[in-house]
Amino acid sequence: MKQTPFTELHISKGAKMHDFAGYNMPIEYTGIIDEHQTVVNGVGVFDVSHMGEFWVKGPKALEFLQKITSNDVTKLELGKAQYTCFVNEKGGIVDDFILYYYEHEKYLLVVNSANIDKDWQWCQKWNTEGAILENASDNMALLAVQGPKALETLQKLTKVDLSLIPSYEFVTDQFAGVDNVIISNTGYTGAGGFELYFYPSEGLKIWEAVFEAGEEFGIKPIGLGARDTLRLEMGYCLYGHELDDLTSPLEAGLGWITKFADNKPFIGREVLEKLKSEGVTKKLCCFELIDRGIPRQGYEIVNLDDEVIGNITSGTMSPMLKKGIGMGYIKTEYAKLGSKIAIKVRNKSLKAEIVKAPFRK
Repeated sequence: MKQTPFTELHISKGAKMHDFAGYNMPIEYTGIIDEHQTVVNGVGVFDVSHMGEFWVKGPKALEFLQKITSNDVTKLELGKAQYTCFVNEKGGIVDDFILYYYEHEKYLLVVNSANIDKDWQWCQKWNTEGAILENASDNMALLAVQGPKALETLQKLTKVDLSLIPSYEFVTDQFAGVDNVIISNTGYTGAGGFELYFYPSEGLKIWEAVFEAGEEFGIKPIGLGARDTLRLEMGYCLYGHELDDLTSPLEAGLGWITKFADNKPFIGREVLEKLKSEGVTKKLCCFELIDRGIPRQGYEIVNLDDEVIGNITSGTMSPMLKKGIGMGYIKTEYAKLGSKIAIKVRNKSLKAEIVKAPFRK
């Protein structure tokens, strides 16, 4: 398995380690519930150095990105980021990712770790414009410092006024005595905070500085288990669960990142335009259990007549709400907010209700 700059540190701190996308990653330290609550109430640090990073540069960068992504890159200003996705020829999602407008004619794509090789091949395949592509995944480390005390923690380590970095914006500056650190407000937990991108060789220096700065706030390292429950409480999609090559962004509720502007002839556009015109047959919905139980990925969703109408893509016992929550695809006619459904758990049908995200307000 691959390692991040922090792998040995995770092991030394007693983390439960597991193979995740080919990397030896920490799943939990003190327990998912404790770590989840630490992030919601204070501050926690995630090692997400397994994520992939691609640079797209040169005079043809914008033209290439307009073709290969679903969102409208021409709307992106310098220093800002955009949530978007690759769409295949059949309208399915190759991957979802964050696109940063780093400099003039220079963009950074941050892709899912499990899709690094697939995404890199996809970009190379469709780069007929001659944009300059660089796979920097092995030359970049990434820490996500999340929670309501993240700003106070990190502000001690930089002269940049972090309160002036709104959601989906970033700066590149000195941090903890390290030059050229990308400080980004594009969190995936819904608890506030920042992401730090830097060279792997600077990893331990930055880790130690962050934990010293956050000591007064009870800062803790957080595993990927709590990252999953945090994103689920916010109703955020995860590739391999809600998103895949056979699911369109329109079915996934991502019409807001699917732009049909005249200057946007992106891959899969015609298929998605037809789907938008005709309407989707299934929709991604959030639900809360009324009955006691824990919904899991793969469980069937049924109507009140016990007919299968969908399946769960993500589910858990919410650490904050203390009830079963989940997401899943449901036939459109049953997907209205407030609709009563049921989840098949073993031989039981547990009552549930379709609700609006986020679960954690």
